[in-house]
Amino acid sequence: MTRNRNMGRRAAVVLCVTAAALVGPGNPAGVASAGTATAGPPARPDALVYIADLNSDTVSIVDAGSGVVVGSVAVGDGPDSVAVSPDGSRVYVTNSAADTVSVIDARTRKVIDTIAVGDEPSRVTVSPDDRNVYVANVGSDDVSVISTRTREVTDTIRVGRAPLGVAVTRDGCTLYVANAASGTVSVVRTSTGTVTGTIPVGSGPTALTLTPDGRHLYVSNLTSDDVSVVDVHDGTESDRIPVGDQPAGIGVRPDGRRVYVADIGSDDVSTISTRRRAVTETTAVGRGPNGLAVSPDGSRVYVSNFDSDSLSVIDTSTGRVTGTVAVGDGPTGVAVAVARGKRG
Repeated sequence: MTRNRNMGRRAAVVLCVTAAALVGPGNPAGVASAGTATAGPPARPDALVYIADLNSDTVSIVDAGSGVVVGSVAVGDGPDSVAVSPDGSRVYVTNSAADTVSVIDARTRKVIDTIAVGDEPSRVTVSPDDRNVYVANVGSDDVSVISTRTREVTDTIRVGRAPLGVAVTRDGCTLYVANAASGTVSVVRTSTGTVTGTIPVGSGPTALTLTPDGRHLYVSNLTSDDVSVVDVHDGTESDRIPVGDQPAGIGVRPDGRRVYVADIGSDDVSTISTRRRAVTETTAVGRGPNGLAVSPDGSRVYVSNFDSDSLSVIDTSTGRVTGTVAVGDGPTGVAVAVARGKRG
């Protein structure tokens, strides 16, 4: 895979025919040393942000409370996306140029396994029951299913062309996959590994997220500069919302009221009101924003800026950037997780 590529290629989500919510897209971490952050926001001190640095071949770990990089883990070639297990004990990283997934022990911050998957793995997500990891392989037009127990690929599911992202519903029954070159979202029944539906959306679907009530799927369309709203029950696109230039990473607040989209081409984040289905605010961030994750409490949005080698922190109550953290070279995917041992 070509390094320093346009980071908009990416997104896969799981559509649930039942009313279930999504476990968000994979998260990564970037490389940086402590003390490289500007004044960090007063976010949860027990949360960690993981950023995949595509050109540094590392995952950086940022303390969400202090806004300081507290660790960096060397992984495979071209890390593109990161996902964290439900209990926070394992971190899964797709290495797009090595066709592998690195498994990191969150406690020791060391790679404990490397798993071969399909061609050019992009997004990754973990099932809510922590049994399976789903990896979208953009180069081989399929999804690899990894058993978390054996750490082996147990199934390969053929989907549309150039799948860029994956997400699974809260009950784990359905997986949604965004197919960038097909302009569609594949709906996969996880129990059988079969595609049960294909939903046409905008041009170049790259990332997606489900509202907490599981009723709607929001899909960022990189080349049509908009976000598709899919009615999960009907399996059809019910609306199309114009956003910034080249929308990529996307995430939703836990209360379901706002959806956030990283716009690569316009260097900003669009805030969408799910009630009005319109952009209500635009926040300038770094250059080439592509990865995006919302904190578990909904107070912060974390955005990786590929061309600025930084992580922007947005306060959702004000819509302003309250911190900028220097990370590794070419940060892409982002994920937020509650630190182990600090759960309520």
